[in-house]
Amino acid sequence: MSVARAGNGTRLLMALVGLAVLVWYLVLAAVSYWVLSVLRVTAPGPLGTLALIVTVAVVGGVLSYRFGTSQLLSSLEAVELPRSHAPVLFRRLDRLESRMDVDSPTVLLARLPMPNAFALGTARNGTIVLDRSLFRLLSPDELEALVAHELAHLERYDAFVQTLAYSGFRTLAGLGFLVLAPVLLPIAGIARAVAWLRGRPGSWQRTAFGRLLVVLESGAVFAFLAVTLLVRAHSRRREYAADDRAAAVTGKPVSLARALRRIQRAAEPPRGLLAPLYVTPDDEDALSRLLSTHPSTDDRIERLLERARDPDETVSATAR
Repeated sequence: MSVARAGNGTRLLMALVGLAVLVWYLVLAAVSYWVLSVLRVTAPGPLGTLALIVTVAVVGGVLSYRFGTSQLLSSLEAVELPRSHAPVLFRRLDRLESRMDVDSPTVLLARLPMPNAFALGTARNGTIVLDRSLFRLLSPDELEALVAHELAHLERYDAFVQTLAYSGFRTLAGLGFLVLAPVLLPIAGIARAVAWLRGRPGSWQRTAFGRLLVVLESGAVFAFLAVTLLVRAHSRRREYAADDRAAAVTGKPVSLARALRRIQRAAEPPRGLLAPLYVTPDDEDALSRLLSTHPSTDDRIERLLERARDPDETVSATAR
């Protein structure tokens, strides 16, 4: 008898929890509907609303980029490279600036996990970060070509544009959730409440409402993946364009190709008995390549060598 009472008590408790969960989700749905109603009444009109969304996306992108850049530089513990410590590099940098639409960037030195260089900021307020090993690894011509590649990124605001793209998507995704919240939240609440009533709280995804919610979530994930693929594809095109720009400005596509090859080899795991245990870039699957921000180093090198063999080759549309 006591066992039956305990079982009835447990079922009653789970039913009460399920009811509380449902009420909580309905309250959230009501709040979201109220917020949406207020926004609908106070909305400035279609054009004004569009301008507000664009403003929020741009401001969010700018703040995200600035704070992200500051946080990254702080984590690297990078230090500024004085002109007196690298006069040859700065003389070449000055020549590059005179040929490109960029102001003089700040050059920082850092100890990166592997030899690398990257640009942060914009054409008017840019920063180039160089790994210390590059001065030992590359010749002056190779280092100049690599710096020209990074200046090309600053010239076209590449990193900033990508940040704005992600910010715009986040803004639209947040707006979409706000619009759908009065519908999605009750569905989620009913699914979880039914699971509690059945005595299996973790099985809410197997209810009819849970399966509907999973389908909707899958659609959101697919949209995020599609946007990510588009942004990463744009990033790879900008890498090719920066290579072309650097080759055109320096007139030394082979130097950039050599710099890329040296960096690639320096980043490879040491050869030896354990070499088969390492994962190399050649082992990447198709999805990894699609999600990569950079094209294959071998492809970039081949394009640069082809350009060197045919100096009069017309620059592709992505480089214009």
